[in-house]
Amino acid sequence: MTKAELVAAVAKQTKLTKADAERSLNAFIDVAKKTLKKEGRLALAGFGTFVVTKRKARKGRNPQTGETIKIKARKVVRFKAAKALKEKL
Repeated sequence: MTKAELVAAVAKQTKLTKADAERSLNAFIDVAKKTLKKEGRLALAGFGTFVVTKRKARKGRNPQTGETIKIKARKVVRFKAAKALKEKL
C-alpha cells in the first residue's frame, strides 16, 4: 500500500477529505519521528512498538567489485507487532 492509497483509505473510513486525511497522516509521521528521536520508543496499543536500536559497525562487501568495505555504526528503527495485530494476521 502506498501513502496515497493509505490516505484514500483513511479518508473513506473517517469521512474526511483526502486533504484532511493527508494532513493527519503527515502530522502522525512528524510526531512519530520526534518521539523516536527524543525518547527512542513509540508504543501503539493493539498495533505494536517502534524502538530505536544501535547497529554495530561491521564489515561488508561491495557486490560489484568484491572489495571489503567498512559499514559505520548507526541507529535503526525496529518494529515489534502487538499480540492483537499478530492474531489478525
